[in-house]
Amino acid sequence: MIRRVALLLAALSALALPLRAAESVPALGNQLTATLLTATDGVTGETISAGLRVDLAPGWKTYWRSPGEVGLPPELDWSGSVNVADAALAYPAPTRFEAFDIQNFGYEGAVTFPLTIRVGDATAPARLDVAANLLVCAEICIPETVTLTLDLPVGGGMDEGAAARIAEAVARVPGGEETGISVRNAHLDATALTIMARAETPFAVPDLFPERGPQASFGAPDIRLSDGGRTLWARLPVLSAGEGPLSVTLTDGARAATLDAPLAAAAPPPPTGAASLWWMILIAALGGLILNAMPCVLPVLSIKLASALQAQDRAPARIRAGFLAAAAGVLAFFLALAAAVIALRAGGVAVGWGIQFQQPAFLALMIGLMAVFAANMFGWFEIGLGQGAQTRMAKAGGPGLGGDFATGAFAAIMATPCSAPFIGTAVTYALTHGPVEIVALFAAMGVGLAAPYLLVAARPGLVRRLPRPGRWMGTVRAVLGGLLLLTALWLLSVLWASAGMRVALATGLVAVLLLGALALRLRPTLVAATGVTALVATALLLPPAPASSVADGPWHPFDRAGIAPAVAAGEVVFVDVTADWCLTCKANKRLVLDSAEVTETLSSTVRMRADWTRPDPAIAAYLREHDRFGIPFNAVYGPGAPGGIALPELLTEAAVLDAIAAARN
Repeated sequence: MIRRVALLLAALSALALPLRAAESVPALGNQLTATLLTATDGVTGETISAGLRVDLAPGWKTYWRSPGEVGLPPELDWSGSVNVADAALAYPAPTRFEAFDIQNFGYEGAVTFPLTIRVGDATAPARLDVAANLLVCAEICIPETVTLTLDLPVGGGMDEGAAARIAEAVARVPGGEETGISVRNAHLDATALTIMARAETPFAVPDLFPERGPQASFGAPDIRLSDGGRTLWARLPVLSAGEGPLSVTLTDGARAATLDAPLAAAAPPPPTGAASLWWMILIAALGGLILNAMPCVLPVLSIKLASALQAQDRAPARIRAGFLAAAAGVLAFFLALAAAVIALRAGGVAVGWGIQFQQPAFLALMIGLMAVFAANMFGWFEIGLGQGAQTRMAKAGGPGLGGDFATGAFAAIMATPCSAPFIGTAVTYALTHGPVEIVALFAAMGVGLAAPYLLVAARPGLVRRLPRPGRWMGTVRAVLGGLLLLTALWLLSVLWASAGMRVALATGLVAVLLLGALALRLRPTLVAATGVTALVATALLLPPAPASSVADGPWHPFDRAGIAPAVAAGEVVFVDVTADWCLTCKANKRLVLDSAEVTETLSSTVRMRADWTRPDPAIAAYLREHDRFGIPFNAVYGPGAPGGIALPELLTEAAVLDAIAAARN
């Protein structure tokens, strides 16, 4: 703490005399550029305030002093220096990133490491000569060694710009309890590290990085907040317990603290929030109910509508069984999704709502299923089970229950690229809590989405109020089949954006061949299974086209590091996180962002568009920074709101204009 204060005072004192600062010739590595800078032109006292600036190539990262599961911290060799008695390196607060599906801590983009250099003789010149060894990683890891030299005469002045840069780097070094953050309890056993911390002002986007010797390693934390956000409880899986005293670096946006964490005999209990959990369950169920009216689900519900029209002459018990089977399909998918989310989180993988639509193989599977269901509507293919399974189904309530179950599951799958009101709130709550909350809220969303099926199951007589079957049903089935093919074409356009033209054209050709084979009605079950398998294999075997980041008219590619400088220059920055598979995003764009008044207002802002059609760790990290796990997401930054104003999932012109006005002022 004393060292941090000394660094900060030395850097700030350099603002007094605006002369030229000393800066080394930049050293170029394979994936980085390094520069040694000081706030003074020469030796003006016993200590020199300096900084080692490292600019990394896009997509490359380097490591913190405790790198995580793998990696190496920077190593500096000052042996070639003259009149340097000691050089201390300080570390700005790290961020969490993944390399090879492993949790790591460090920096990307650019980082300045503050240095406190103590000279041997304050009346003699000094030569700073440092060999910096850094490990940088992207898809591969490369050790980089750069040598920087800077000669400092006796005396000299200071530069305001260099001192400000060094002071900014010092300000990013974690403090202590003067930040208002303190560790109240910590417990370590063979499986988990549990920590409870307290803050004077509520946590917003907390993260924590424990340290217990060079051999310690911990997984991604399960963080929960209580008491209005002032109390933090976190549980981290133990990968390697290490040895020695435990310290924890807590980060929360711009503030950070490194604190000692003496170990207690018992683990602090997680915060209880039964009342809020029941409220969130209600919100999740309401969000699932609204999903039924979203464009993602409507084409699939057409399948159930067609089956309902055909079920009018069936016994009430059979109608009830069919709709209960469809509801069971919805719930089964949501419970499977909850299990997958829990497993991925345990493995340290970032998860979010709808991210399966980023995967070409999943899109190809959906295209194949849409084609098969459309063929069913056209009468080319009947969805059913084998003879033995049909016999068992008949004893349980009639044939076709497997198809009803599949229809419900399919409707749930197609609901995930849409974000109805309340869905984002429920998903965020679930993903910031534990397995119990995840299962409860995903099950509640399933119940909400299945509510129409459950209503008909409770009142089978509602089916008889539909128009009686007749010749008109052939036209209805043809229209519904056409809607399913249009949905398949939309998915193909998403695949084009996600994997490129070649993958999309090849997949489209296989889908056309599948439809043609089904139209011939030769062994349709085998043809359907083979065709869907071929579609998935096509998407898996063909390499996707490389991603490109280009400007879209007045919209600039998303650059998280560019927001703060723009705001500092007095600009308003509008960020739009979208994807080709997000239909709610497209509705926001068409109905609000492209409206005349909003477009005119946005013309005076810096517009950034983050395209999440493909997986992008930077966009995922940005969403987590705002405690969001799905899209659409929009935020406005400006002099009046440097931390950003998050907008609702469903935009309105008033919400956008008010946020821009607030950020500008």
